[in-house]
Amino acid sequence: MFFFILTVISFIIFFAVTLPFLIILLIVRIFNPMLAARIGQPIVCGFGFRLVLLFSGCRREIRGRENIPKNTPVLFVSNHRGFFDIPAAYSAVPVTHVTQFVSKKEIRKVPFLSWWMIVLNCVFIDRSNPKAGLKSIQKSIEDVKNGFSVFIMPEGTRSSEPGVQPFKGGSFKIAERTGCPVIPVAITNADDVFENHKPKVKPHKMGISFGKPIITQGLTRDELRDVPGQAYDEVVRLYEELKASEKK
Repeated sequence: MFFFILTVISFIIFFAVTLPFLIILLIVRIFNPMLAARIGQPIVCGFGFRLVLLFSGCRREIRGRENIPKNTPVLFVSNHRGFFDIPAAYSAVPVTHVTQFVSKKEIRKVPFLSWWMIVLNCVFIDRSNPKAGLKSIQKSIEDVKNGFSVFIMPEGTRSSEPGVQPFKGGSFKIAERTGCPVIPVAITNADDVFENHKPKVKPHKMGISFGKPIITQGLTRDELRDVPGQAYDEVVRLYEELKASEKK
């Protein structure tokens, strides 16, 4: 339980230290959502998530950040192994990409955490309600047009099965409607930190690999239908590549 307690302490430290900034940025967001997110992302990712990873004893191997195009919004699509996917992968995204995270709607009820997510312009999606889910995707489409990148996990939920589970195609409408590149992302071992033995937190090395962009601009309708499969295949390839390297 030692690292679980340290992880909880890291959250307490983060929320206590950053509360004044949170209040200010919630006000800034009313007038300028992009500015609030641009200031808030380094605070959450550069300080908060890195503090959580440090206190939990976790290490990361990050590959492929050079594959992320500069000066254009992108759609990051990744597999989902566990809670620690989010601090590990989200904080690996270059801060030059102001990035919203698409999360399940239940997180909106969590004090402090959900408030910071609002600052970061995150979207809360109701996966049990197709109409509400489509509305959330539409918001992300508009946000990409306004300069935000989006990070989404198209499996739909954390996977306890080996490997990468099938992707839900609705997430890819963000790229289809905006023409933004799709960046496949593979994450390994987050479930070994927490889910496989909760409530204990155990230090572990996680892998995060960013694949080469899948260009959607200018594709025909038929070609766009192939994008979810291409992204899935690339995430599987990156995932298996990470797992193979971990065995050496």
